[in-house]
Amino acid sequence: MSSDSQPENTPRPSRTEAEQAVRTLLRWAGDNPAREGLHDTPSRVVRAYEEFFEGYNTNPHTLLERTFSEVEGYDEIVLLRDIRFESHCEHHLAPIIGRAHVAYLPKKRVVGISKLARVVDAYARRLQIQERLTAQIANTINDVLEPQGVAVIIESAHECMTTRGVHRPGVSMVTSTMLGVFRENTNTRQELLAMLNRPSACGV
Repeated sequence: MSSDSQPENTPRPSRTEAEQAVRTLLRWAGDNPAREGLHDTPSRVVRAYEEFFEGYNTNPHTLLERTFSEVEGYDEIVLLRDIRFESHCEHHLAPIIGRAHVAYLPKKRVVGISKLARVVDAYARRLQIQERLTAQIANTINDVLEPQGVAVIIESAHECMTTRGVHRPGVSMVTSTMLGVFRENTNTRQELLAMLNRPSACGV
């Protein structure tokens, strides 16, 4: 069982219970959940939560199971950069909006690039802290693909810091996890950083 899921013996609340919880928060905030503008808010919030946290229903490891070995001996860095993601801070339920850069150095096989983005989403669409999110993505790719190395760098803005508390808009947080050759080999790590700083060749 994943540490990110509910204990096995804990029943998941019903939709009715979830909607009632939203009504309670609306009343606590000082408003009337029965008024016209808020009448359908509980059901809308619950539907939004289904989308925000759909990562709990996805096994990221299975996303990487289909791989390709016919790569003509390709053994250089594969980098997917600027993967936009949306997550939520587990401390305040506030949005985390950012971009992930995911790289690996293949050993025998590669995976479809869309699957790397799906792994990012599978972990991002859960309650998160950025440090754990970064490590989860890297460790999953490393465990399933068994490459020579994996690197994940995440840059994001946390609304728990920009819209509340210290109110510091414009601040971004950067985290990284380097495994294998990206951690052990300075030249490989520098090559990756140079790729990240290079202007896009496709004009996007």
